[in-house]
Amino acid sequence: MLKSTTCLAAALSALIATSAAAEGELNLYSSRHYDTDERLYTDFEEATGIKINRIEGKADELIARMEAEGANSPADVMLTVDTSRLARAKDAGILQAIDSETLEERIPANLQDEDNQWFGFSQRGRIIFYNKENVANPPATYADLAKPEYKGLICIRSSTNTYNQTLLASIITHEGTEAAKSWAEGVVANMARDPQGGDTDQLRGIVSGECDIAVSNTYYYARAIRKDVKGLSSDLDKIGWVFPNQDSYGAHMNLSGGGVAAHAPNKENAILFLEYLASDQAQKYFSAGNDEFPAVQSVELAESVKALGEFKADDVNLSEVAKNIPEAQKIFNEVGWK
Repeated sequence: MLKSTTCLAAALSALIATSAAAEGELNLYSSRHYDTDERLYTDFEEATGIKINRIEGKADELIARMEAEGANSPADVMLTVDTSRLARAKDAGILQAIDSETLEERIPANLQDEDNQWFGFSQRGRIIFYNKENVANPPATYADLAKPEYKGLICIRSSTNTYNQTLLASIITHEGTEAAKSWAEGVVANMARDPQGGDTDQLRGIVSGECDIAVSNTYYYARAIRKDVKGLSSDLDKIGWVFPNQDSYGAHMNLSGGGVAAHAPNKENAILFLEYLASDQAQKYFSAGNDEFPAVQSVELAESVKALGEFKADDVNLSEVAKNIPEAQKIFNEVGWK
């Protein structure tokens, strides 16, 4: 049974009173770049009295920095987006296993590292969008994207994009290497243009007519529902969407998550912060402020996220998916996915 917000608040208070939290500090390395995260940090500081010192940057830069700092790293927590980067941080040896009953109870097992070195706190579905006027029969599965009937219609990001790397790694996990390679070859053959830009640019490609089908994370579309996104919001009625693989394993979900640094000088504070991110309050911010799906399934969705409708999410263990990311990159290189 999930703990209530009241119980979690009590647990926070108890930990503060009995741990190294008296030092009142947390050093956060984060590659999340969302303005709404400010509310997460200020609310934690107000609730605990712990001051958050932030260092922000790109995920790979932060991982390299923590590796270079070694045992002298001041980092207590690393936050980043996508399973591939969480796995990269673990493989680099910059995270540590932790023991937290709160995280074990609140975060679904498939959204946790098998060694408890990282935990997912929010999710984004990587799904199919299409031009409703031009596509009468949109792809119903990821495999369909490789069908010849969609030749010249697809906009999708580059092979260096972590979202695509994890998507392909999940296909390897479910269907094997040969099927995954065949899929990647088919998608390359069906591209309307060379991969370029971010997910919002793929959706704009539908609006501009450059492509009729695009692959994007859900929160880019949901954001355009909640607020004005140039070149997208005014034409949302042209775009339909499909949550793929609803008759099989479900739509692929990628993560935003984090873990405690390997040499965290304020380890108890770090665990406390991760437990806060699993609270109802913080989980609501992930949805309302950044149009994401909460990791804690009982938390109510923001209206922009609700608008996407109900669907079956893939519940594959993302620790297993992470193991296939190097193979996914190899396949991308072999099939010429730029």
